[in-house]
Amino acid sequence: MLRAGLILVFFGLINFYAAARIIGRWPWAEQHATGAWLAVLAFFVLQMLAPFGDRLVFKKLRKRPRMAAVVSALDRVSYTAFGVMSLLVVYGIAIDIVRIVLELADPYFNIFVFDRYALYAIFATTLATTVIGIAYVLRGPQVVEVTVPLAHLPEALDGFRIVQISDLHVGAAIRKRYVQKVVDMANDLKPDLIALTGDFVDGDVDDLLEDIAPLSGLRASEGVFFVTGNHEYYSGVHQWLGIFEEHGARILLNTHTVITRENGAFVLAGVTDYKAADIVPAHATDPAKAMAGAPAGLVSILLAHQPFSYRKAAEAGFDVQLSGHAHGGQYFPFTFLVRFFQHYYKGLEKYENMWIYVNRGTGYWGPPFRTGRPCEITLMTLRRA
Repeated sequence: MLRAGLILVFFGLINFYAAARIIGRWPWAEQHATGAWLAVLAFFVLQMLAPFGDRLVFKKLRKRPRMAAVVSALDRVSYTAFGVMSLLVVYGIAIDIVRIVLELADPYFNIFVFDRYALYAIFATTLATTVIGIAYVLRGPQVVEVTVPLAHLPEALDGFRIVQISDLHVGAAIRKRYVQKVVDMANDLKPDLIALTGDFVDGDVDDLLEDIAPLSGLRASEGVFFVTGNHEYYSGVHQWLGIFEEHGARILLNTHTVITRENGAFVLAGVTDYKAADIVPAHATDPAKAMAGAPAGLVSILLAHQPFSYRKAAEAGFDVQLSGHAHGGQYFPFTFLVRFFQHYYKGLEKYENMWIYVNRGTGYWGPPFRTGRPCEITLMTLRRA
């Protein structure tokens, strides 16, 4: 209850900030202040509908065939409203910073003219970002091909194909049809191995079991492997691990296996989520433990949901780390801001002697927006350097 209360207060305050800055710049809204603030309250309730409704009301309604489509539509509208508010806040802060700078620089600064054009700018940029963001999401996941050169890769493994699916976020908006599309696209790539790098579910097993069912159709000659993301721990991780095993995935919890082909082999390891110990102490992430006992001299690949694992992964001697989590920032302006919170947040990079690849997310979380960061299924090809 305390956590829910704090969330309500926090989002209430940012809604108040954005609304106050808009109403203060909009003469009509100032003249009809009561109606304007009632509209702000209604918009705030709409934003909170999905996050709280999914837990309190929607979970039961979604199981009724006639209500499932209605609930899904309400979820999308609610998260869209949440995304719009996040844009209004960020663009509002940017406008206020510009205003302060101009006021300090120009003693004759005309605040009334500035506020009028600032209002146009906030509305225009928010609308443009929303429309573009939704258009990107409606396109669905795109296949991103990447080649990783490895000096000690055996000749038998040259051209080995790994499909990475990450951050699918099955839940409020992403349901069975989207999951089936992802499975079909992954199978069409004819992978040798499929890596599922966490954050696949946002909800309980009882609610999402049917929606993740298509994952049992994933096919790869060397198997399907799964590691936990932070959202699995919010959704009942122990139950979900059993479900993923039933659907044909091998779970790697700080463990490894050896993938062999003809006279070549490499080590595939997986760790629990970087913050797993905060919820399940026994699941503390440990790349060194995952590597322990692995044959020496083989190329080694680590599946780790959060890119933050890269330092410990490099210390443990891994050659490649496959991650997700950051979504590449998902939508502007967060696609710019993410670099201040994540050292690695998209694409292929190198840390010391280790390659790190960060998938932008096969689904999306929260607002159904993507700008400049399409949903991604990664096709990674291993090559001899």
